[in-house]
Amino acid sequence: MTAETRTLHVFLIRGLIAIAWSIVFAAASASLTTGLSAGAGILLAIYPLIDVAGTLLDARTQRGSERRVLLANSAVSLIAAVALGIAATGTVADVIAVFGAWAFVAGAAQLTVTLRRRAQFGNQWPLLLAGAFSMVAGIAYLMAAIGASPSLMPLVIYTATGGIEFVIQAWLLARRRRLSTPVLSAS
Repeated sequence: MTAETRTLHVFLIRGLIAIAWSIVFAAASASLTTGLSAGAGILLAIYPLIDVAGTLLDARTQRGSERRVLLANSAVSLIAAVALGIAATGTVADVIAVFGAWAFVAGAAQLTVTLRRRAQFGNQWPLLLAGAFSMVAGIAYLMAAIGASPSLMPLVIYTATGGIEFVIQAWLLARRRRLSTPVLSAS
């Protein structure tokens, strides 16, 4: 299996898991405004772990500075999982603040890696958008955390959007591979 094929599979699986997580989290947190249920807290701690797994799998196919950025991002996501588990015992504002800080850092790492490996995988506009969106969302979440009544629902939109962008990127990689493979004619 080529590095491109492994990356395609990682992106597809990561995207589908993020979409599924957002659906489950929406159901688990729909009525929460002040405190969090144990289920929502567990889901919050799990989401960065999805990022850890996907990033570590992706890092296996990379070399040099891209690999180092991916490994650093995995470490940050692991710390975010622990921090979100702790924040989930507090308030929604605590969760939004931790998630916002993590989203900003993870988005910056994603943008860095995506820009560096465009030559390898071609134009990756869905992941460029996802990285930029993550950074903007991170800032918005940090601002929302100090607001009057922060909500968990923006996290559902964030994770679903990120999942869709990963699925689109996997589709674009598969399409690129299919278009670059010569078709053998039966002559």
